[in-house]
Parts: sequence; C-alpha cells; structure tokens
Amino acid sequence: MIRSIIPLIAILLFFLEPVFSLFSPIDIEGSLYTLVPRFVIVFLIFVAVYYSSQRAILYGIVFGLLYDMFYIDIIGLYAFLYPLICFIAAMIIRRIHRHIVIVMILCLFLVALLEILSYLFASLISLTSIGSEEFLTGRLIPTLIANSLFIVMFGWIFKAVIYKRVFKVMRESL
Repeated sequence: MIRSIIPLIAILLFFLEPVFSLFSPIDIEGSLYTLVPRFVIVFLIFVAVYYSSQRAILYGIVFGLLYDMFYIDIIGLYAFLYPLICFIAAMIIRRIHRHIVIVMILCLFLVALLEILSYLFASLISLTSIGSEEFLTGRLIPTLIANSLFIVMFGWIFKAVIYKRVFKVMRESL
C-alpha cells in the first residue's frame, strides 16, 4: 500500500481540483475573483523536494497531459509546465535548506510562476482577453491566497507521507 501512496494522492488531488474550482469565481462587491486550485502541482513540488525529482517530473508529464486533455483542450501546455516547475523546484532546493516553511514558500512562488506562464501563453495565442492588471488582482492574488491555505493545511501531511515512503524504500534496499 505504501508503495502506491504517492500516485494515489496525486490522482485524488487531480480529481479534487475541479470540485474546489466550483467555488470560483467569487463575487465581492461587484468584483469577480477567480480562485484556481493547484493541488497537484503543489504535491508534485513536495515530491520533487522530499522524494525524487525524476519521479516528480514523470508524474508532472502524466498529470500535465491529463490536465491538458480534461480541462483546457490544448495538449502540451501543462504537460510542459508541470515538469518544468518540478525541475525548477529540484534545482532551487539543491541550494537551500529543505525546511518545511522554506518549501511552503517555494511552493507558493512556483504556483505564481505557473499561473504567470499559463497567462502569458494564453495571452500570446489570444485565448484570454483579460488585461495584466485584471489578471493580477482578479486571478493571481486570489489564487495565491487560496493555494497558500492549502499548502499550510496539507504541507505537513505531504511531507510526512513522502518521508514514510522514503524510509520504506531505504529499509527495502538494506
């Protein structure tokens, strides 16, 4: 069971993202705020940091393709961005400490990077018509707030589950 826990959590998070996106957009005093849950990429960042960057990149390709097929109909965007974000996380974490708070801040930074890159791509191919200021205030900041709550609530659990898997692998190799 512990062997398949990481892919099972990723699959569960993949199916939970659209459920939480049903709460979006939020209308506050006539302004719409879009909250985009990025549960899978947050989990993949934790996998890249605490387990294996190669596995995280592989899962990033798989879940990026699934995300492309099910949610945006442009094959390749998230299949490229998810592994790229996992690779960046692995490169950054080599140079800094793996403390949970640092990893949580890194997750938030990389979610912002993912949102900005996806917005730039959508703007480039004229898939979106919102301006950069509206993107910043109506989508990026609310998305970061919502995902920061998710990261704070589940980051500790992700780290514990991944460490349990790492220790299981270490015991099997001895």
